[in-house]
Amino acid sequence: MTKVLVTGGAGFIGSNFVRYALRQHPDWRVTTLDKLTYCGRLENLHDVADDPRHRFVKADIRDAAVSAPLVRESHIVVHFAAETHVDRSIQSADEFIQTDVLGTFALLEAARGAKALRRFVQISTDEVYGSVPTGASKETDELLPRNPYSASKAAADRLAYSYWATYKVPVVITRASNNYGPYQFPEKVIPLFITNALEDQGLPLYGDGLNVRDWLHVEDHCRALDLVIEKGLDGQVYNIGGGNEVPNIDLTRRILALLGKPETLIRPVADRPGHDRRYALDTAKLQALGWTPRCEFDAGLAATVEWYKANPWWWEPIKRQDPAYRAYYKAHYAERGPA
Repeated sequence: MTKVLVTGGAGFIGSNFVRYALRQHPDWRVTTLDKLTYCGRLENLHDVADDPRHRFVKADIRDAAVSAPLVRESHIVVHFAAETHVDRSIQSADEFIQTDVLGTFALLEAARGAKALRRFVQISTDEVYGSVPTGASKETDELLPRNPYSASKAAADRLAYSYWATYKVPVVITRASNNYGPYQFPEKVIPLFITNALEDQGLPLYGDGLNVRDWLHVEDHCRALDLVIEKGLDGQVYNIGGGNEVPNIDLTRRILALLGKPETLIRPVADRPGHDRRYALDTAKLQALGWTPRCEFDAGLAATVEWYKANPWWWEPIKRQDPAYRAYYKAHYAERGPA
């Protein structure tokens, strides 16, 4: 039985990977390690709660007394755990440094003495490259993060690489473009706009709405990680991009059209400080291993909209009852315009 540790496995991408891993690998036993902060929720794992091949451990990755033994007993570590929301990092960077950098350090220190460990996957982001006016970022390009979140991820990314170069920890690093799909916390643009539109609230669109993002369905991301675990080379970086570059204003209009809602719900708000204009990834290196995205964006977005329509039990309590979410939303969106 292959032992797999998934940090941050109660979050959006992590929970989708846990579900994918259990479905695709009958010989895997998966341990989810998650602190259950505001966006890590047991509800994200409700459908695997009774799976005998899955166990959940509530702890901070920085707590080496808990996390180190889990790393050392594992054959594969997939490290998602991180603070990830740019706006929150701009307001207060401390937790991003604590979790994204020092948390990664704690796991890597444990990995140095992990004799069974065959693969340590450091989940990074395309945002470490900074804004890309033209072309597409390659794995060898300079890292130019422009906000505290992306800077914390760049630090963790390079720290992980150093543990391969110095200690031969079997690290691979992945840098993915913007993910979308089910179970994404509704502070991110797609679930925020879907759920706001469902409730006939305004959709707070930053600036002129022409910032471009490359959208990757979370299932395609999981497939890419599975391939990198199997075929990736130690010490290498792999870009994972969906190949779906969409300006934010077009994304907003597509969501409204899928829900049959008027464009009068769009509420322009002041732009985010240091808002990167465009991200794009060159994925030739990953495609050479045999991966291509399968989920066409229009179909994936439509399915995502239908998931949120069908699962108000999941998102309504967040938006109505979670005091941290309500305070955050009021401070960062509602005061800038109707929302």
